[in-house]
Formats: sequence, C-alpha cells, structure tokens
Amino acid sequence: MKFGIDRLLSDQKLLGELEGKRVALVAHPASVTKDLTHSLDALIAAGVNVTSAFGPQHGLKGDKQDNMVETADETDPQYGIPVFSLYGEVRRPTGQMMSSADVFLFDLQDLGCRIYTFVTTLLYLLEEASKTGKSVWVLDRPNPAGRPVEGTLLVPGNESFVGAAPMPMRHGLTMGEMGHWFIDHFGLDVDYRVVAMEGWEPDGPGHGWPTDRIWINPSPNAANVNMARAYAGTVMIEGATLSEGRGTTRPLEVLFGAPDIDAKAVLAEMWSLAPDWMEGCAIRECWFEPTFHKHAGTLCNALMIHAEGPFYQHDNFKPWRMQALAFKAIRTLYPDYPIWRGTDFKYEYTEDVLAIDVINGGSSLREWVDDPSARPSDLDALASNDEASWIATVRDHLLY
Repeated sequence: MKFGIDRLLSDQKLLGELEGKRVALVAHPASVTKDLTHSLDALIAAGVNVTSAFGPQHGLKGDKQDNMVETADETDPQYGIPVFSLYGEVRRPTGQMMSSADVFLFDLQDLGCRIYTFVTTLLYLLEEASKTGKSVWVLDRPNPAGRPVEGTLLVPGNESFVGAAPMPMRHGLTMGEMGHWFIDHFGLDVDYRVVAMEGWEPDGPGHGWPTDRIWINPSPNAANVNMARAYAGTVMIEGATLSEGRGTTRPLEVLFGAPDIDAKAVLAEMWSLAPDWMEGCAIRECWFEPTFHKHAGTLCNALMIHAEGPFYQHDNFKPWRMQALAFKAIRTLYPDYPIWRGTDFKYEYTEDVLAIDVINGGSSLREWVDDPSARPSDLDALASNDEASWIATVRDHLLY
C-alpha cells in the first residue's frame, strides 16, 4: 500500500501541480516515506520548492517529552528554510507564517483521538488558509486505532487545544477525512485536497495499522500500536493524580499506577461492575517506578493493557469505557481518594477548569465516576447516543 506522501512522490501529475509554487510542510518524526526517508528530505530531493516547515506539539524533531513543553522557531541547518513552531509562542499559524508558502502539505501521523493535538493543528491551519487564500493538501496516513468510534461528544463551550470541535474521543477518521468534516462543520471556504492512501483497509489485517509498515513514534510517548489503541482511554489519566506511566518505557498503556492503590482489587471491582467493558484485550497487574513525572521514584502498583497479539479483539475493545471503569472502581473502593487534578493545574493553558473536564470535553464522565448511584448503563446510554450521532454525521466524509 501507499501512504499519501508515497503517492505524491510517485505521481508526476501531482508533483507537477506543485511546480512554480512555494510549498510548506507540516511534519514530525513519523512523517516518513515507505523507505523511511523523512518527508522534508524526500520532497526536496524530488524537486519540490519547499520554502518553510512547521512542527506541531513536541516539535518537528519530536524531542519535547512532556505536554506543555514549547518549541521555538528555528532555521533548518541543512536547507536554510524557516521551521515555524505551532506549539510555542503561537498554536495558530500567524499571517507571517502563512505568507511563507502557497501550498501547505500536512503530513502528520495521528492516533485517531480527539485530544491528540495534531487534529486541532489541522483545523487551525484550515481556518488560516481560508482567510489567506492558501491551499492545504493532507498527505493522508492511517488511523492506527481503526474505524471504531467511542466516547461522548465534546460539549460546545468546552473547546480547547485538545478539543477542537464536537467530536467523540475516538473519532474513527483519518486526518484527510477529518479535514473534510472540519470544512463542512465550520463552513470553511478553502482550497483543500486529500492525497489519499492507496490500498489502506481499515478493517483489514492490522485493524487500522498496516502490517507491512513499521511504527515510528509521532510523539515521544506514542511508542507502539498498543498505545495508539489504548490512548482514547488512557489519555484521561492526564487529568488524574494517578500515573499514566510517563517516566517508564510503556507510557499511556496502563489504566493507572499509584503507590497507594491495590491494583488487583481494582481489577476485580472492574470485572464486577461491567464485565462487557473489559473485553477485547488482556489486563495484567504490574509494578513500575517512574523516573520522572507523577510519583517519580516511588513504586506504583498498576494495571497494564495488552490490546495486541492474540488478546486483541478489535470490535470488542472499548478503551474509553474501560478507563472510565477503572476510575469508577477506584472511587468505589476508595471513596475519598483524590483522583482528579485540581484547577491549579492549567491543562493545555486552560483556566479554572478541571483537567479531566478539558480532556473529556465536558463534566459528564467525572460526574458519573463521582456519583455513587450512577451505573455503567447510565454512561453507556449517554455515550451510545453520541457515538451513533457521530457515525451518521461523518459517513459521507469517509474515503476508504
């Protein structure tokens, strides 16, 4: 199969449409061709007039480990072109940045999750391109989490850099498809094109991630496909006092880690509360001591997700529900445990709002966890309605 970048480079007609144009590339470390050449190098070698490059959160080089670690603008030492940061002084491209090119090639590998900020970066680029008459081409890449949709829709008024629009946590789209939905939803007038993949089968072998392509981290803590599958659930731990495994070699592949919680008891409670939410993977008790971040230097008991190998059942795996269930089990067993990070933690630069609410696009999940009378069926009903609505809304934008 071919990703968008490979199709572009092999199609002389497409390349010809870039002749005489100044071209910008939005990229990160996973922006590579099939032979692992970085897209920036491959485009310039193909004779494309690349006049600027843009790096999203974590930088063009992908060197910034944590969230909210900004990247400065720089000049590429090999090509002498400006490299603009879209996670530094600004998150939305400025007029000066937009003036650096005529066509913007967007080549970011996504994880299929609303909170992964490359989705928001695409929206901001489309909005600025619509104001300045620039063209945007998405060089499409797979959604490694596949087509399944899960989670409640972001509630209007809760938009942030980790919540661009009313979409569910696990959105089931490629970036190219998401661009079409953004243009439709926001009524944007922009010259937009998707250089589609060739041969991608979202329901084929790999369940989204093709088995003949190796994995390259699109961000430092996105280490493998297991993480990509689990992320729509485990990312919510960033709004909790519990560890999401940062400071270990398998971050965001655990349901939680903490020095003062009995993981085995939590797992038993999860099975008791909603066994059907536990399907599609294996859950294993483990221990870790983070070298940095939450609970650094402290032994933590944890539950690790294995949505991989013979344990993975694509259609049954529900990471968002499973993570909610882990919170619910902890709240049941430890009623007074301070699960949520407070408003003093300004998640993605928000003010006076709990990080868990920013992440989930509203307060419904937190309120369900904290309400002793709330049952799994209550959250399931809320999410199921939103999921059905989203699937119907985006059906006409699917390219594969």
